[in-house]
Amino acid sequence: MRNEITKSEVLHSLFWKLMERGTYGIQFIVNIVLARLLLPEEFGLIVLITIFTSIAEILVQGGFNTALIQKKDTDEVDYSSVFYLNLLVAILLYVVLYITAPYIATFFKQPNFLIMIRILSLTVFFCSINSIQIAILSRNMHFKKLFISSFCAIIISGSVGIILAYASFGVWALLIQQLSNQFLITITLWFIVKWRPRFIFSILSIKSLFSLGWKLLISSLITALYSNLRSLIIAKFFSPSTLGFYNRGEQFPTLIVSNIDGSIQSVMLPTLSSHQDDKKRVKEIVRRSIVTSSFIVFPLLIGLAIISEPLIKILLTEKWLPAVPYMQMFCAVCALWPIHTANLQVISALGRGDIFLKIEIIKKVTESIILVISIPFGIYAIVWAAIICSIISSFINAYPNIKLIDYSLQEQSKDIFPSLLLSFVMGTVVYTIQWFELSEMLTIVCQVIVGIILYFGLAKIFKLECFTYLVLTLKERFKRNKLLKENTIKGL
Repeated sequence: MRNEITKSEVLHSLFWKLMERGTYGIQFIVNIVLARLLLPEEFGLIVLITIFTSIAEILVQGGFNTALIQKKDTDEVDYSSVFYLNLLVAILLYVVLYITAPYIATFFKQPNFLIMIRILSLTVFFCSINSIQIAILSRNMHFKKLFISSFCAIIISGSVGIILAYASFGVWALLIQQLSNQFLITITLWFIVKWRPRFIFSILSIKSLFSLGWKLLISSLITALYSNLRSLIIAKFFSPSTLGFYNRGEQFPTLIVSNIDGSIQSVMLPTLSSHQDDKKRVKEIVRRSIVTSSFIVFPLLIGLAIISEPLIKILLTEKWLPAVPYMQMFCAVCALWPIHTANLQVISALGRGDIFLKIEIIKKVTESIILVISIPFGIYAIVWAAIICSIISSFINAYPNIKLIDYSLQEQSKDIFPSLLLSFVMGTVVYTIQWFELSEMLTIVCQVIVGIILYFGLAKIFKLECFTYLVLTLKERFKRNKLLKENTIKGL
């Protein structure tokens, strides 16, 4: 990876990362179709299973993927060594999951859980095989190839899942859809990326990469365990159907944030790493990330919270209406993600895994205490606790960067406030449209159109810096593409 990445490369990479993330939109459509065909309790079972497999996948990668992206000079020894280590860990984890499956099924009182977790746990092998290809593509910012692999996989696996759901396979349609998706991604990347493991293994290489990534591994593991803790508690103390409603409500706002903010942050890590010796430049990049993602994410989530009930009725049918309160509350939780991720990416890119680990421990201890207190008060209290924790975490994540890049809490608050204020104004106006008692579809269409016009109109009137930046950036890209086409035509 070169020492510096140009603005043009960042924009190009961001475009293809957004396209790759756009495949989650296709997955979203697939899930909508499946939700209309299947029952909430069937979705709840799959959510519960994927908790265990997702944690296993984090352990398989062991923080080495991030270390491979961050390390200034990687070679074949690094790639091959990590590949074989990941494969070994995958074998060990699968054995553990296979043996413990009966005990997990008994604990959650789900007899069918036994065979399902043993089958879906096969994804840990796919994760270990494609982890190096993903690291190579991310390191070189070749997100177009990641898009191709994700797109092909979701189209085929989604079709398989829908066909099986129509054929009354129930929960197995979801299981096979997820398994085939990971399998297809692995096969596609294997042919797209020419890298192949060699018979090389170096303990020194593993130690070097582990020293970079072990703290991030523990941080990721803590985050994964905690983020899934609520689902485990709901599955144990409530029911699979409640977990299904909870998951569907969480999915909508999470989809928006993970695709927009996640794309920005994926491009940010290699970009920040390339400028890690220039603290002033790092501050400029992270500030741009927070301002831009907030400008986009805030109005989308506030708008989603307002239209949630008619949206659920239209997309998922009335059997999923209990998911509405969860969706509205998770819009508040996800709204602060741009601040969380941007601040954490700075700490990671600067190689301060020690700080990263410390703040994760502080956050999870605090959040766990709040979660435990909320359990006796019911399922909604558990989600309200998540909102409180998100607010607290935003301050904890931002605090280290006061010293690291001289980016104060006051500056960060000032950067997001204009977008937040405009979003609330837009949301208030859009909310009143439901008083006209139009049809559900017409109400949503009117709210979306009015919301877009009002939000961007106010941004232009008040000359928001982030709006002006986005407009100028899009104009520059359009002119560049137009000039490139003209030169191509002249060359012909």
